[in-house]
Amino acid sequence: MTDEQGTTGAVLVVGGGISGLTAALETAEVGNDVFLVEKSPTFGGRVAQLNEYFPKMCPPSCGLEINFRRIKENRRIRTYSMTTVKEVTGGPGNYEVTLEIAPRFVNSNCTACGDCAVACPDEIDSDFNFGLGKSKAAYLPHEMAFPRRYVINKEGLSAEGAEAVKSACKYNAVDLDMAVETVTINVASIIWATGWVPYDATKMENLKFAESDSIITNMMLERMAAPSGPTAGKIVRPGDNKEIESIGFVQCAGSRDENHLEYCSHICCMATFKQMTYIREQYPDAKIYVFYIDLRTPGKYEKFREARMADANAEFIKGKVAEIIPEADGSVTLIAENAITMEKLSQKVDMAVLATGMQPSLSIQGAPTALEMDSNGFVITDADKGMIAAGCAKKAADVVTTTQNSTAAALKAIQVSRR
Repeated sequence: MTDEQGTTGAVLVVGGGISGLTAALETAEVGNDVFLVEKSPTFGGRVAQLNEYFPKMCPPSCGLEINFRRIKENRRIRTYSMTTVKEVTGGPGNYEVTLEIAPRFVNSNCTACGDCAVACPDEIDSDFNFGLGKSKAAYLPHEMAFPRRYVINKEGLSAEGAEAVKSACKYNAVDLDMAVETVTINVASIIWATGWVPYDATKMENLKFAESDSIITNMMLERMAAPSGPTAGKIVRPGDNKEIESIGFVQCAGSRDENHLEYCSHICCMATFKQMTYIREQYPDAKIYVFYIDLRTPGKYEKFREARMADANAEFIKGKVAEIIPEADGSVTLIAENAITMEKLSQKVDMAVLATGMQPSLSIQGAPTALEMDSNGFVITDADKGMIAAGCAKKAADVVTTTQNSTAAALKAIQVSRR
């Protein structure tokens, strides 16, 4: 175990997505030391998995690249990837936090040359691409990875693979004997920017997600549309790679449902309108069907909605999809009732996209210390204790709202550190 002493007033930011990056930078740039920890091998969070984000339809490089550069140039920020918080003791102004760093099996000699991946014979499911395709067991998490260092999935590595990746590395960067490391730090306050996970689509048994390759989630479509994704940006039906002639969007898949997520996930309507743009760019004549309860695009997003709803080849049906039926030819049929005409509908499409909601990560994995949370698992800020919520750990939100509330979280954390 090692001790990393921050100066008095240091702040811990838990989570390295867009909200954690924003909070860390805002805090460090006014003079506080910051420890930024992220459980995955790379920073960037969910934004790194997007093709584009609204309303400007920017690629993730647009927001992440400048933040990565600012972090590299700021000596007050210490970054820890593959790191989780194990224990928090003490109180506001003087917390002692135990961090656990998982082994990457690749050390800092790595130049990201990629020789290990080329030599590796073993493949694993690609978590980054939500299981759409495979990656090597020695891999760079994604093209914008920061830190830009390979990682090895040791469990997915055969004895032959282990020998191959070690032999291929001419920099002695592969270290398959790396062990878990523990670090203790002292901080004045903690910002929880632990983000969200897409709601598990298999829990909605009526939507048959696991029963057909033609039923995907909105985040899977996002990866498919990305130039760096599993299909190099081409939107096709998984399984048979059929080009899309018709597509159905199932809104509120798991959200606004007392059996799943009782709240509105805030971003799903806009995500669907954005993804309609992807479809239209690749398939000018494809039929698009959107099944919805309500369309929620408040304020600045109304014009974005209006432009997509003017599409002559798009049909909007006010009605919740009750069931999806996989068909023998690979297509699927959406069963719904039109809430306006009370007519029962059966709409056959090549592919269905479930607009799954945002579930706060801590509602699934649990918090490593006593945090105040609401009934849905969102963190409630307790400024007196120096426990501050940021981003989608605080509420379901889009990227713009997330960065704004992360700046607010930084201000609160700084106030606690300077009492």
